[in-house]
Amino acid sequence: MKIQNGIVYLCTMKFKIHQHDQHSAARTGTITTDHGSIETPIFMPVGTIGTVKGIHFQELEQQINAQIILGNTYHLYLRPGTDILEKAGGLHQFIGWDKPILTDSGGYQVYSLSQMRKIKEEGVTFQSHIDGSKHFFSPEIAIDIQRSIGGDIIMAFDECTPYPCDYNYAKKSMKMTHRWLKRCCEHFDATPNKYNYNQTLVPIVQGSTYKDLRQDSAKAISDFDREANAIGGLSVGEPAEEMYAMTEIVCEILPKDKPRYLMGVGTPANILESIALGIDMMDCVLPSRNARHGLLYTAEGIINIKNSKWKDNLNPIDENATCHTSRVHTRAYLHHLFRAKELLALQIATLHNLSFYLWLVEQARIHIKQGDFLQWKNEMVEKVQRRM
Repeated sequence: MKIQNGIVYLCTMKFKIHQHDQHSAARTGTITTDHGSIETPIFMPVGTIGTVKGIHFQELEQQINAQIILGNTYHLYLRPGTDILEKAGGLHQFIGWDKPILTDSGGYQVYSLSQMRKIKEEGVTFQSHIDGSKHFFSPEIAIDIQRSIGGDIIMAFDECTPYPCDYNYAKKSMKMTHRWLKRCCEHFDATPNKYNYNQTLVPIVQGSTYKDLRQDSAKAISDFDREANAIGGLSVGEPAEEMYAMTEIVCEILPKDKPRYLMGVGTPANILESIALGIDMMDCVLPSRNARHGLLYTAEGIINIKNSKWKDNLNPIDENATCHTSRVHTRAYLHHLFRAKELLALQIATLHNLSFYLWLVEQARIHIKQGDFLQWKNEMVEKVQRRM
């Protein structure tokens, strides 16, 4: 609990570490929020505009076993808009999801609108991708919007630099991100929760792929002493080896007793390698986006279900899957649905991929507890990258 300007703030998000792997930096733990607990390491399905594309929330809970999902500040701000979300009582009430939600700050979307935005110290002016209308995000406005959305875990406003990135620009951007973080923290601490639960603000490490900048940024955000920390600006086109190197450097500096969130990562192999480096939380659109193109992830490798080789394959999509749908339907049937352009194809494939990702991190937790995580991880990394 902390008291500021006469207002009492209950910092209820807690993190308890259960096991450490003896041969890597992997660990298991539990994050506790007012909307429930999250077992880590965890993968978080991306629900950009209040929905994980093609998936009903009942399926998210019962087949995929999702513990937390993401909402996107930029997209939710544009539509349906904060007025409607506030009238509904926040995003949880609006979409009918009673488990934890994490919201990003809109920084990544602003980064992706490189031809439609202007960055200054005060904040970012950008054009809507929907109708071209002009909008302005500052650190304070990003916090206000996320207060209205009502995520349990909300992100500080930052600038995500591209790859490759000039050193001087990366340093200048990182310093501005730190100044923005100070403004985010001050504004967050001066404003109450809008709904009957608490929110947690998370800073973001930046610094592109420069070791000294990443070290400086990790130290700087650690000094803010928030309940969790995130690593941004990776998985934006750099080689995987550089992403792992930057992640390892940052994890060595960030507080050991707080969750570490690697933003926007990634493939199954990326997930496993990141866990081995000490990452607790990850998210990515990859499993759902690739599912819509017929790319399926399994424990034995990657399947392009549109290929004609699956036309008469009557084996289950994945007989070892935790997802009931993947055990019941055959590869030939899903191939047929894609060829016929049936919407059910997208739903089945998305269910499969997301359930596989959640199974993968569950298995990581199990093997960390058993003490054989590193051996299992190395074997799985090789398998999940195969083309079947």
